[in-house]
Amino acid sequence: MRRMSLTPELVALCHRDEVDPGPDGSWTQLSDDDFQTLAMRLSGEADDGPLWVFAYGSLIWKPAFESVEQRRAAAHGWHRSFCLDIKRWRGSREQPGLMMALERGGRCDGVIYRLPDGEKPAQIERLLRREIDDHESVSSVRWVPVRTAQGSVRALGFWVGVTGKGTSLGQPLESVAKILARACGHVGSGAEYLYNTVSHLETFGIHDRNLWRLQELVADEIRLVHGHSVTSHDTAEVAEPAIT
Repeated sequence: MRRMSLTPELVALCHRDEVDPGPDGSWTQLSDDDFQTLAMRLSGEADDGPLWVFAYGSLIWKPAFESVEQRRAAAHGWHRSFCLDIKRWRGSREQPGLMMALERGGRCDGVIYRLPDGEKPAQIERLLRREIDDHESVSSVRWVPVRTAQGSVRALGFWVGVTGKGTSLGQPLESVAKILARACGHVGSGAEYLYNTVSHLETFGIHDRNLWRLQELVADEIRLVHGHSVTSHDTAEVAEPAIT
C-alpha cells in the first residue's frame, strides 16, 4: 500500500467556518441566455455519438452528474496545476487559495465519463453551470482529445489552458503548498481538495508524481502551522495503483 503523508487528521486542522462572500464584482457573470448560447455552440462542435467528460480533479470525486460508463484516459499536451487564484470557495479574501486547472505541456492521466443518451445542449448546460459562472472563464471550456485503451475520443474539458487574469502559472510546488495548507473557504480547504484528488486518483491507479510530492509538502506545512507532531496515525494508506 502507498502511504499518503497528508491524512484526514491533518486536513481537519485546516478547516474553518467561512461565510460565502459572493461574487466580488470584478468578473462578468453569465446570464441564462449566455449559458444556453454557449451550450448550443459546444453541442454543435461535438462529435457524433455519446457525450464524454474529461475529469482530472474534483470531477473524479464529485462529478455531480450521472454517468453510464467510465474509462481511464490520457490528455497529451496538458498537466495538472494549481494555478487558479481564488478568494471564494476554497479560499477567502483574507487568505486567498488556489484551484486546479490544466496547463500546457506534459501528459495528464484522468478519467472520462460517458453521460446517458439525451439532448446534448441540455447536458452541456448543466455541466457549464457547475463549472463556470463568468465570461472570463468561457475560453477554458474546450473539447480535449484523449486516448483510452479502447481508442481515442474527444471529451469536454473544463479549466483547460487558462491564462491571464486570475491565474498564477508555473509556481513551484513549495509555494503552492504554503497556500494550500492555509487557505479555506465556505466549501472547504485547499488541503481537503488536494487530499480528495490524490486519494481518488490512486484508487483509479493514477499516480501523479507532482501531486504526490505536493501532498507531502502540504502535510509538512500543516504540521508547521499547527505545531502538530508526527504520530503513528499520521499516514493514510491508499491502494497501490494497478500496473497497466
